[in-house]
Order: sequence, then structure tokens, then C-alpha cells
Amino acid sequence: MTLRVLTFDLDDTLWDNAGVMERTEHGHFDWLVASLVEWQRVRGEVPTPTIQLDEYRQRRIALGHEQWARRGDFSWLRERTLVALLEESGVNRAAAQLWATLAMARFHALRIQITPFEGADAMLERLGQRYRLGSITNGNVAFQQLPLSRHFEYCIAAGEMFAPKPDPRAFLAMLAHLEAKPTEALHIGDSWQEDVLPALRLGMQAIWIAPAEAETFPLPTGVTRLANVCELEALLERLSSRQPAHPATRPDADEPPQRHHA
Repeated sequence: MTLRVLTFDLDDTLWDNAGVMERTEHGHFDWLVASLVEWQRVRGEVPTPTIQLDEYRQRRIALGHEQWARRGDFSWLRERTLVALLEESGVNRAAAQLWATLAMARFHALRIQITPFEGADAMLERLGQRYRLGSITNGNVAFQQLPLSRHFEYCIAAGEMFAPKPDPRAFLAMLAHLEAKPTEALHIGDSWQEDVLPALRLGMQAIWIAPAEAETFPLPTGVTRLANVCELEALLERLSSRQPAHPATRPDADEPPQRHHA
């Protein structure tokens, strides 16, 4: 079957996300604590007890277990947890909601400060001329605000549709939108459990992005391991030399693709 569709994970597949999350986690929380104290000072109020980062982390994890359907809706979990902690510290409900909303705005502003892997942008530009591209992420990055998003016809935030990977529903929704059979699609991601396995179970091919020092074991048919996403283009060239790939066709070839960001 001719390969027509490429679907990509985002975090740690198209960019290194470890430093991003560390900076974002501390950045939005420290901003909230400092800004709230200053706001209360200006209003002549007695400062409420400072909420703690460790408790924030623990409480939102616990909330994810309690609200299982929303376990992957990370922005919702964070905001709800902040509201609860602020109220418990003595902030009234309206102010708690306001400050939680402002803190999450700060969070998302920091979250999009990513640096794509070198060569990824140009590679996606070229691949988009041959394949239909989609993204499936469990993260809560505001992807539509990133220049990389212009390459993707359809983007899914799986947690926000209450189906975080490895749930197959996000993959099925992507295939339906791009009008592709599983055998016509290749998924690229860094997680064995959340990217490779669900793709294989649906009959898709998969690329596992894993560093050279990661554990080595025999890979099942349909899986190729790469150390960096930018090795993908050369791999596809080798595959296409065996079976020529045809340019992707869209329902309305004369119209630009309509993008949806879940």
C-alpha cells in the first residue's frame, strides 16, 4: 500500500521538551506567587499563606486519578488545582479563579518557547509536498501558535478529547480526517507505549525516535528506530525507491487545507 500520511508526536519528537517543561513549571508558579503577594500588598490586604509547588504537583496528579476521563487534559487539571489551593489558602473564589486563569496564560506563553530540532522545519516543509501531515500529542502546548504548525493539515490534542495516547481514538480521528487507511499511514513518536504500540495495533507503520543509548531489543515488523526525527526523510527516500510514493491528494486540491487544532 502506498504511504500517503505521516502523523507526528510533538514533545521530544520535534523538539527537546525536558527543559521547556522545567522552565514552564517553575516560571508560571513563581510568577503567580510573586504577583499575588504584590496584588494583596497594593490592596492593603494581609497576604494569604503561600501555596507550595510540591503540593501543586501532588494535588493535580491526584485530581487526574479522581477525574479519570480528564487525566490527560493537563491545562484543566492545572487550573482546577490552582483554584482549589488558592481558595484553601484564604483567597476568595472570584480572585482564585482570576489568578489561576492568569497563571495558566503565563504557563502557555512559556510552554511555546521551544526550539525545533535542527533541520526539522525544513524537513517538514519538504515532506508536506509529498504527504499529508498530522500531529497527535498528549501535551498541552498551544501548537497553533508555533511556526511549525503551518506544515500540518490536522492537529489533535488527545488529552483534550479525553482520549490520551495510547487510546486509539485520536489515531482513528486523524485517519478519518485525512481519509487514509491505517496501512497508508506512518506514525512518528518517541514513546514506545504511547506512539509505537497503538499505531501498530491499528495496522499503521511506526517510527520510534529513541536515542542511541536507549535499550536495544528486536523490533517487530513495521517499526523502524531512528535516533533523531531528521533521519526520517532519508529513510522515506529509501522506502520510496522500492515502491514509488505518489503526491498526496486532497478532496479540494485548489483550496488550502483546513486545519483544526483540538
